[in-house]
Amino acid sequence: MRILADENIPLLDEFFGAFGPIRRMPGRAMDKAAVGEADALIVRSITPVNRALLDGSPVRFVGTCTIGTDHLDIEYLDAAGIAWSSAPGCNARGVVDYILGALLALSDARGVSLSDRTYGIVGAGQVGSRLVEVLKGLGLNVLVCDPPRAASESGEFVSLQTLVEACDVISLHTPLVRSGPEPTYHLFDAKRLAALKPGAWLINACRGEVIDNPALRKHLADGADLEVVLDVWEGEPEVDVELAHLCRLATPHIAGHSLEGKWRGTAMIYAAFCAWQKQVPEKSLEDFLPEQWLSKLELSANATPDQALKLLCRAVYDPRNDDAAFRLSLKGAAQERRSGFDQLRKYYPQRREITGLRVYAGASPALSRVVEALGAINL
Repeated sequence: MRILADENIPLLDEFFGAFGPIRRMPGRAMDKAAVGEADALIVRSITPVNRALLDGSPVRFVGTCTIGTDHLDIEYLDAAGIAWSSAPGCNARGVVDYILGALLALSDARGVSLSDRTYGIVGAGQVGSRLVEVLKGLGLNVLVCDPPRAASESGEFVSLQTLVEACDVISLHTPLVRSGPEPTYHLFDAKRLAALKPGAWLINACRGEVIDNPALRKHLADGADLEVVLDVWEGEPEVDVELAHLCRLATPHIAGHSLEGKWRGTAMIYAAFCAWQKQVPEKSLEDFLPEQWLSKLELSANATPDQALKLLCRAVYDPRNDDAAFRLSLKGAAQERRSGFDQLRKYYPQRREITGLRVYAGASPALSRVVEALGAINL
């Protein structure tokens, strides 16, 4: 079994080495010549997998170590009899940690308490639903918009118009859908951006094209009272430099880049590959995860819930560090900036998830609620 894989996918040898030779290459460089010598293809979101790439190739299995599948031509894969699998939810918790860090950074920058804001989550899939659970666990007021789910199940869903009118914070977690009854391409266009409440916070960590980037740049350049956090961009790895400078936080598509998130994606595709091969998986993620570098945190009973929230989130991850590194890459010629974008992702430092943090909160019910809402281990 010949396997072609994106060079940035971790644990390839550990999970797939027993199946045959593995060829690694940059995901953006994969072409017909490369797939012509492969039986299985393992990619990330930067590789479009379609007829143009695979027609006439021996590839019979495609795995993407990502939540999203908009880079896969699923209709073609199904028609061609090519098995495929994604990794839904693999890095969802990493994205939640990113959003929490972004909210804390915005709170500090604006001098506003998180409890004074109403939160709107657009898209209640793997990431959005987890975020809603955490925010509600922290006692925050949350509204959710998810038209497909609202049409098929009961729940407290609201329209996008209601959400935009009512919410001070809007966090986007939709798949990229370019056509059909519920398209998300440019869901936030010039008109919808203008409808946001003054002083609103807008966060996008799903797909860059969900927001009309030129319209957002103009809106901010015209002096809109809007704080923006962007982890994803139209035209990646090309980034609108002027827009990035107008954002409160700007990062290179790394919201889900926790160690667990990246490794879990490989583990999930390994399990799908084994199922396709009609084999029982012999390995699991837990076989390889290293010990947490921060073994335990102990909170004094004198700590406030706000202090605990900031400490626990930032002890694990603070997106302001990624923002600083990204801004340094936004210099030079376009090719240099594109390379910088990919290099930041390729050599991303090890980052763990809050759910692995062990916390002693003593006998304080208020502190315990924070620990449990975050999903950390309450000792």
